[in-house]
Amino acid sequence: MNKLTAKDFKRGIRVVKSQLTDFDNYPVYQNSLKPLGFYSKYNVKANTVFVICAGAAGDIGFSNKNFWAADDCYYLETDKYVDSKFIYYYLLSIQNDIKRQVRQASVPRLGSNVLKSIILPSVSDNKQQEIVKILDSFTNLIDALNEELSLRQKQFEYYREKLLKFDEKPTSIFKFTKVLRGKRLTTKELSDNAKYPVYHGGTEPIGYYNEYNRDANTVMVINVGASAGTIGFCNQAFWSSDGCYCLSHNHKIDNKFLYYSLLIREYKIKSQVRHAGIPTLDQKVIENIQLFIPSLAIQQSIVSKLDAFESLISSLKEEIALRQKQYEYYREKLLTFD
Repeated sequence: MNKLTAKDFKRGIRVVKSQLTDFDNYPVYQNSLKPLGFYSKYNVKANTVFVICAGAAGDIGFSNKNFWAADDCYYLETDKYVDSKFIYYYLLSIQNDIKRQVRQASVPRLGSNVLKSIILPSVSDNKQQEIVKILDSFTNLIDALNEELSLRQKQFEYYREKLLKFDEKPTSIFKFTKVLRGKRLTTKELSDNAKYPVYHGGTEPIGYYNEYNRDANTVMVINVGASAGTIGFCNQAFWSSDGCYCLSHNHKIDNKFLYYSLLIREYKIKSQVRHAGIPTLDQKVIENIQLFIPSLAIQQSIVSKLDAFESLISSLKEEIALRQKQYEYYREKLLTFD
């Protein structure tokens, strides 16, 4: 086993934002795995593992290009006895242990002593390379799937905008649907074993209940909390709490069409959330929305096209989640040593 020492981990050198641009060659890492900006110089060579020690403290990165490490970014200089990518994967496998040692002050910090006390397993060069090859195959597949997801998401947004843009005069949403306010349940009334999901302050259920107050295929608009203004759609019966507005059904409008129509206005809706105290969306914001409603046949045709994109995106997300679990399983298995 090999203990990391002060000579292995090096601390980066501070740069100020005024020195950075969006177009220089070298990314600058400071308190996040997202570059702070770009710089004309680099102080760390490509294929180096690094650890963020303030802000997103405990996050572990690997760069296959030269970069600038700022003063809250520690990078690892390795000898020939160990593959830097192998160390990266090993540190990821013990990341939870590392993050438990982060000091949760006003700015979370990870002490350099934590890094310098890590003990690396003694593994032959061939074994290291074999492990890296297997884990790289998983991460490359996940990266490719994420690129595909990003592309499909952009396509979906492009066609959603295109299909839902009409030249005809819009009319008030209030003429064909009503805003329904939910009813609050207490935490003790909820159960994980009940049948119907309960929504309050977000598009993820806060629990389950044995009764429902909204039918399947209902559009919801979150009206309180950090998610205020978020548009949701539930394809099963559910309970709407008082932090979740719902829109009543009307035989002249396809509810999924209504969902997509509001989704392209989500940014504007969120801009009208009141942020004094608890973020709150007033009911009148929804009632004042104006939409053009084409014939039901046109609505359903549009929904069919957009649903196809949504289905593909959902499948890609499921595939990514599955591959991520596989990757984590094999990483744990391959990097556990007696």
